[in-house]
Amino acid sequence: MKKQPRKHSGKTQKIEQLRVSQFFRFFFTKWYALLFTMFLFFHQPFHPIHAVRYEYEPPRIRQELFTLPTEVLLPTRTKNTLTKEQFTANSIMIIDRESGAVLFEKNPDESRYPASLTKMMTALVAIESYDPSRVVTIQEESQAIGNTAHLQTGEQYTISDLLKATLIPSGNDAAFALASAYEGGYFAFVQRMNQRAKELSMNHTTYLNVSGVEQEGHSTTARDIATLARVAMKNEVFQEIVRLKSARIVEQKSGQERTIESTNQLLSRIEGIEGIKTGWTDQAGECLVTQTTRDGHTIITVVLASDDRFGETRTLIEWAFNAHEWKMYQVE
Repeated sequence: MKKQPRKHSGKTQKIEQLRVSQFFRFFFTKWYALLFTMFLFFHQPFHPIHAVRYEYEPPRIRQELFTLPTEVLLPTRTKNTLTKEQFTANSIMIIDRESGAVLFEKNPDESRYPASLTKMMTALVAIESYDPSRVVTIQEESQAIGNTAHLQTGEQYTISDLLKATLIPSGNDAAFALASAYEGGYFAFVQRMNQRAKELSMNHTTYLNVSGVEQEGHSTTARDIATLARVAMKNEVFQEIVRLKSARIVEQKSGQERTIESTNQLLSRIEGIEGIKTGWTDQAGECLVTQTTRDGHTIITVVLASDDRFGETRTLIEWAFNAHEWKMYQVE
């Protein structure tokens, strides 16, 4: 009887096809793996000698980028210290401007109303944003409350003169005029002030207005103010304005000049003082930030919520220079 060829079921054929597929997949995978391993072994850039050469021959730009100073000049205390209790100020900060070293502090991170110290940031943002020769027309800013520079509706002033009117007599109207001239308007300017604060790591500062009028949530700390002062006083335009006891501003349409006077009573009364800003409101109390340079060494003082900002600042400045010597330290 003739033997009939065996018929495979559909299931059996699928199993045999799967086995063949697995065999070829295994065969080619192994060969590819072997070839790739041989390529890595013989390919020259991966040779251990080359790896060492690459590691110890970094690009020149990296060497310059990570160069560290070998010495640093720091203030060293040589005499008696101050006590926090001898000051009425709620918060105090004294720093060496160059190194950032802290010479004295009292409640440096306690949240306080900044009053017109706000205008330090207002001015810095304006300096960084505007052409100083740009002319701005005064509008509703003339109705500003609090301390003003007596700007009138319809008058025109350059950005340069508005900066002077903001920082020297601490004019709220001038601060509002600077903010209103910003692309996007007043609130966009305030937003930029907060962005700038973040860029400077002023992590406990929030600005809600440009003049410092009391507003819930508008706050800062002595440490943040010292940080801002340290940056602002390295700006030549800012520095030149805040050291002035008085200045003349010009109304552009009429050509009329007038004199504005500084609110900082310590200017020219303390050796080496160079500004920078006063502030006061009922809730903020008396506030004052100063920069003083003697014998090539510069300190910044911050006094918040004081009963005698000028007297206490004078005491702090004299103590800082009399009780410290600046010495060079080697950095290893």
